[in-house]
Amino acid sequence: MQKKLIKVQEEDNVAVALVDLVQGDRVQFNGEEIIILSNTKAKHKIAITDFEKNSQIFMYGVLVGKALYPIKKGDVLTTENIVHQSDVVTKRTKSVTWKAPDISKWKDRTFMGYHRPDGQVGTQNVWLFFPLVFCENRNIEVLKEVFEKELSMGKERKQRQLLRNLINGEDADFDDGKAEIGSETFDNVEVKFITHQGGCGGIRQDSQTLAKLLAGYVKNPNVAGATVLSLGCQNLQIDLLKNALNTIDPNLEKPVLIYEQQQMGTVDEMLNTIIKDSFEGIKAANSIPRKPASISKLKMGLECGGSDGFSGISANPALGYASDILAAVGGSPILSEFPELCGVEQELVNRCVSDDDAERFMKLMKAYEASAEAAGSGFDMNPSPGNIKDGLITDAMKSAGAAKKGGTSPIVAILDYGEYVKKPGLNLLCTPGNDVESTTGMVGSGANIVVFTTGLGTPTGNPIAPVLKVSSNTILAERMPDIIDIDTGGVIRGEKSIEEMGEEILEYVIQVASGTIMAKADQLGQDDFIPWKRGVSL
Repeated sequence: MQKKLIKVQEEDNVAVALVDLVQGDRVQFNGEEIIILSNTKAKHKIAITDFEKNSQIFMYGVLVGKALYPIKKGDVLTTENIVHQSDVVTKRTKSVTWKAPDISKWKDRTFMGYHRPDGQVGTQNVWLFFPLVFCENRNIEVLKEVFEKELSMGKERKQRQLLRNLINGEDADFDDGKAEIGSETFDNVEVKFITHQGGCGGIRQDSQTLAKLLAGYVKNPNVAGATVLSLGCQNLQIDLLKNALNTIDPNLEKPVLIYEQQQMGTVDEMLNTIIKDSFEGIKAANSIPRKPASISKLKMGLECGGSDGFSGISANPALGYASDILAAVGGSPILSEFPELCGVEQELVNRCVSDDDAERFMKLMKAYEASAEAAGSGFDMNPSPGNIKDGLITDAMKSAGAAKKGGTSPIVAILDYGEYVKKPGLNLLCTPGNDVESTTGMVGSGANIVVFTTGLGTPTGNPIAPVLKVSSNTILAERMPDIIDIDTGGVIRGEKSIEEMGEEILEYVIQVASGTIMAKADQLGQDDFIPWKRGVSL
C-alpha cells in the first residue's frame, strides 16, 4: 500500500502529499493521525505541526519559508500563507566529510567514446559551424541547408512527409518506416549548426563571455572540429576567440577553420570556400572510431527544468546518487543554476574542498542576487507558475530539492560562466536557472553529456551533447514518452530506492555515451543554444 505522506528529513516540519488528499481524510503518519483540513493535490506540502505567524518552515532539513498567518496542523501550504525565507551564510561552519558510495561494480566500467588528442573523450563526434556575430546567422543557415540536404543527416521529418502527402492528395496516414536515413557515407560524424543573437551591440564584457563560451564548445570532447564565421567589424573579434581558445588550451590540436566575410569578397565566393574546406574536415572526422574509455572521462551536466513537487524526492536525489558514483570513480559532475541553490548555501560552502572556493561561491551568489535585485527582481521570484502549481511555492523550497542533483560529494571547484572544467569531482558552475542558458553553459564548460530532471516536461536539447530527460513521476513519462528517457516514478510508489534508481540512471548514461541508445532530445532534433547575456544592449 502506497504511503500518502512523506517527510524528507527528520527535522522537517512539513510533509509531501504523495497522492491527492481530500478534506477530512485521516492519514496515519509517523505513528499519529493527521486530519487533512483542505483538499490537497499530490506534490503539495502539509503542515505536520501548528504554525504561528512568522514560524519558520523547514524542508530537506533547511529553512525554506515562514508563515504569513497561523497555519493549523493538516492544512496545505500555499503562496497565500507562506513566503520565501532562507538562512544567511557568512562562513564555513564544518569541514568536508564524505562517505563515498560503493563503486566496486563501477570503477572498471567503460563506455565507447571518441578519443581526442588532449586526453578527453567525446560521447558524440560533431563538426560544428557557428558565427561570432548574429550578422552571420543567415550564412550559417545557408550552410545548414546545404550540408543537411546533401549529406542527408538524420531522418526526414515525419511532418514534412505528412505535408507532402497532403499536397499530393495522398493518405495522411503514412508509415514511419518510409523516413529512411538518406546517406550511410557519413554515418560516424554529425554536422551541427549554432546561431545566436550576440557578438555585437551589447557591452564588451558580453562579447568576451560569449568568446569563452564558444571556445568551450570547440574544446568540448564531443567536437572533432569547427567552422567559424566572422563579419569583421563586430565586438567579438577573431582575436577574442583565439585568446579564449588559448586560455582553455594553448596546445589545441583540433582543426578550427575561421572565415571573415569582409575580407573575402562575395557571399558566393566565401560560402564556396567554406564548403570545400569544411567538407575535408568532415571527412577526416568521420574516420575517427569509437574506442573504450573509462567512465571517469564523463563530464556530466546536472540540470532540472519544469520541476514539480516530486522532483526533489525522486528524480533529483536519484541523479544525485549517480553523480556521487561518478565523482567517486574520478568523473566530473557539474551542478549549475545558482538562483536554484538559494537556501542551501551553507551545505554547499561546507562541502567546498578549499576555503578559496567557499569564498568564491559566496561572492558569486551575492553578486548574482544583487544584480537581480538591482533589476527589480530577486531569487525569491524564481519559481515559475508551473512550479507553484505543482507544489514548489518558495525559491528555497525549489532550490533545496534542485540541489539534490549534486549528491553529497565534496565540491572541488567553483567556476564562473565560461570557465572550463579541469578537475575530477563535483564542479559548481555559475549559470542562470533558465533551462537552456544553464545547459548551454554546462556544455561550454566541457559537459559531454547532460542529465535533465523534470516533473512537468520539457523538450530541451543541445547541439553537441546528449540531454537525457528524467521524469519525477510516471504520469509525465506516460503522457510525454517521446521526450522522457528515464522514469523515476517507482521511487514515489515505494517500488525502488534512491540508490537503485541512481544506478539505473548511470547505466543509461553509459549506454547513451556509447552510442547504443539515442537520447530522446536528439531523436527530436532538439538543438537549443542560448548564451547568458549579463549586460545591457548599447
